[in-house]
Amino acid sequence: MSNKITACPPGEALDFSVLLSATRRGARLARLMTVAELSARGLPTESAALVVAELAANAALHGAVPGRSFRLRVSLHETALLRVEVTDARGERAPVAGPRQPPGADSEAGRGLVLVEALAERWGVRHGPVPCKTVWADIALAPRAESTGSRPAATRSPTAPTP
Repeated sequence: MSNKITACPPGEALDFSVLLSATRRGARLARLMTVAELSARGLPTESAALVVAELAANAALHGAVPGRSFRLRVSLHETALLRVEVTDARGERAPVAGPRQPPGADSEAGRGLVLVEALAERWGVRHGPVPCKTVWADIALAPRAESTGSRPAATRSPTAPTP
């Protein structure tokens, strides 16, 4: 695991990337670092924290390869969309939206990408460089306009190309 984080100072465009161990601890650190970066800039954290937690947990659970880490990248430039990217070493294991089998009422698994789909404006998978894949999500940091009816619903697709 690398503790080196590349980030911009508060008030500037947000763009940070960090390499973390593909473990539950690494997934937790991904969430905590994201919340810290957003909080330092006075930005909302709730949706981003949940999306990062799910994508990082998936990288640790489904994308882990012994001795390999996952990379978290979070960026926000001139738009109100926060881009979250999690890259792992299991490019052959692309995520699928929704549960493969309906989870039981008490199940704690099988809902992660459903949650990502609900919170993100759009999300998808970018393959490469071999053997890696990157699962990305764009999150609106402003309140969703759907509640006011001022814009059409966002498109969400697990295979949509990245902008």
